[in-house]
Parts: sequence; C-alpha cells; structure tokens
Amino acid sequence: MTMTGGCQCGAVRFRVEGELGEASICHCRMCQKAMGGLFGPFVGAPFEALVWTRGEPKRFQSSNKVRRGFCGDCGTPLTFEYGDRHVSLAVGALDRPAAARFTEQLASAAQVPYFEDLAKLPVHPLEEPAAAVYLAGIVSYQHPDHDTETWEVRRQDA
Repeated sequence: MTMTGGCQCGAVRFRVEGELGEASICHCRMCQKAMGGLFGPFVGAPFEALVWTRGEPKRFQSSNKVRRGFCGDCGTPLTFEYGDRHVSLAVGALDRPAAARFTEQLASAAQVPYFEDLAKLPVHPLEEPAAAVYLAGIVSYQHPDHDTETWEVRRQDA
C-alpha cells in the first residue's frame, strides 16, 4: 500500500510505503492546540517507510516526549512524533483521509463537553443556492490531493 499526503500549500509532501497503523483521535488539550481544533486525528505509520518527497516539516517540541511536525510555510500540522522511531501522521494531511479508519479515542476526559452533539447538528447540502453561489466564486490555491512534479507555493508576505 502506498499513501501520500502533504500540507495545504504543497511545500511539504510525503509518501508512506506499507500499511498504516491504528488511527485515533486524541482529545487532550495539547492536541487541541496543536491542531487548532477540537481533537487531534492521527494514524500511525511505519517510521522507516515515511519519505519526505518535497520539503521537510519544521518541528516543535510540545512536551518532553513529543515533537510535532508542521509546514513552515502554511502551518499545516503533519506529524506526532515520540521517541526516535514512532511517527503518526495527521489524518487530514493524507491525500485520502478516508483510508484511516478511527478505532479509538484518547484523553476523553479533556473532550469538549458538546463533542457528542456534533453529529446531531443540521447539515446544509452544497446544492443549496446560497452555498452554490459562494462556492462558485472560490479559486483554490491549495495543493491538490495527489503528488505533482512541480508546484509553486503561493506565499503572502506581511
């Protein structure tokens, strides 16, 4: 099995040759902050099978045990690394995120109180007139969900 992925802007890309490991979501406060979301969705990958095919992530030592990789250009979270030989990939950074089927939740005591209610929220189809008009005007600068031979990263200077 070959799995590819990368950041939103395309500056960092990766490939994994081999089966992905267990996928989980972590509710701890550290994962919430690192992902900028309600939880951290990660899937294990064979350490020796992970190859950075474009660029390299920058890393932040978020604790005495964990480093987190991210794109230095767009900030996309990419990895959860602990020890010298374990890496998990951010599920949203995979080109095919549905390939990672979640099997467990971690640190549930830190879960936001309304997490269980999210699946009950109303759904607005993309075909609704307001959504269709809005979406028709969007021009995406995001890297596509597949490898490209070349890619120009759009940078916004301050």
